[in-house]
Amino acid sequence: MKKIMLVFGTRPEAIKMAPLIKELEKRENIKTLVCVTAQHREMLDQVLDIFNIVPDYDLDIMKESQTLSYITSSILNKIDKIMKKESPDVVVVHGDTTTTFATSLAAFYNKIKIAHVEAGLRTYNKYSPYPEEINRQMVGLISDYNFAPTKLTANNLIEEGKDKGSIFITGNTAIDTLAYTIDEDYYDENIEWVGDSRLILLTVHRRENIGKAMEDIFEAVRKVLEKFEDIKVIYPLHKNPEVRKYAKKYFADLDRVKLIEPLDVVKFHNLINKSYLVMTDSGGIQEEAPALGKPVLVLRNETERKEGVESGTLRLLGTDKENIFKNTCEILENEKIYQKISSSKNPYGDGRASEKIADILQREDI
Repeated sequence: MKKIMLVFGTRPEAIKMAPLIKELEKRENIKTLVCVTAQHREMLDQVLDIFNIVPDYDLDIMKESQTLSYITSSILNKIDKIMKKESPDVVVVHGDTTTTFATSLAAFYNKIKIAHVEAGLRTYNKYSPYPEEINRQMVGLISDYNFAPTKLTANNLIEEGKDKGSIFITGNTAIDTLAYTIDEDYYDENIEWVGDSRLILLTVHRRENIGKAMEDIFEAVRKVLEKFEDIKVIYPLHKNPEVRKYAKKYFADLDRVKLIEPLDVVKFHNLINKSYLVMTDSGGIQEEAPALGKPVLVLRNETERKEGVESGTLRLLGTDKENIFKNTCEILENEKIYQKISSSKNPYGDGRASEKIADILQREDI
C-alpha cells in the first residue's frame, strides 16, 4: 500500500487540497496522511471543519507577529521528525506558501519524493508576489511530480529544464472545490444587505500592496462608489493589522461598504457567486470567480495566472488609481463588455483535477 502525506498550512491551501484529500481517501491502495502546519490557525480550522478533515499531525506553529524565518525554521524542525517516523512514499504540497517550501525542503533532506500541486505558476519577479514567487520556484527545483493546472504553466516548467515526464496537466483543484460549496439557493445576512444593488466583492491584503498602493486602490474604490449609486462593496478583512488600519481609514464612514470578518469557504464562494464583479489582489479568486462567470479586476502589477488575462476572464490593472477607476467604470457601464468577460471560457479546468492527480499518484511507477 502506498503511503501519501499531504501537508498544508493556510486557508487557501486547505481549500485546494481538500478535494484531493477526499479523492485519495476513496482509493483502497493508498494510505493518506494529513499534516497541517497551522501557518494560519483560525482560518485553516474553518476549512478543516467544513470538509470534515481531521489531521493526523498538527504542527501548530502559528504565533503573533510571526516572521518568514520563524515559519520556515519551525516547520523544518517539526516536520523532519514526522517524516522520519512515517517514511511516506510521496509528500504532496500545494502552490507557493512558506509551508510548501519548508515541507519540500524537509522531504528533499529525507530523500522522499515530492509532488507539487499547482506547479509552474510564474511571474519571474522574485518580489512579486513576495515571498510566493521564490517559494514556488524553489519547490520546482526539487519536486519529482509536477501537477500543472494549464498548458502555459507546464511550458514554464519545460523551459526551466524540468523532465517532461514529471509534468502532468490536470486543471486546478480550486474548481473542484466549488462542487462542494456552491448552492444556487444560498442566502445569508450579507446577501440580504446587498439587496437589489450590484455587489463588488473586494479583497486586498498582499504584503507588496500595503502602503501607497493600498491607499490608491481604496481611493479608486471610493470614486467608483461616488459615481454609481447602485453599487455596494463587501470587503472581508484580512487578519493583518496593517490591512485593517488602511481599510477602516478609507471605508469606515461609507454606508455602502461593509467591512466584515474573513468568511468560511462556503460563505465566501457563495458571496462570489452572488457578486457582480470581483476586485482582488488574491491568487485563488482569479481562478474561482471566472468559473462562476464573474469578471475579475486584478489589483496587482503582475499575475502568475496569465491564462486568465489571455482568455479575457481577468483584467490586470495594477495599483494606479486612475487605471482602476477607468476600467471598473467601463465594466459597470457597458453591458456588452461585461457579458464578454463573464462568458469567457475559464482556463482552469473542468472540476476533475483531483481525480486526475489521484489517478497519477496511484500508479505503480510513481
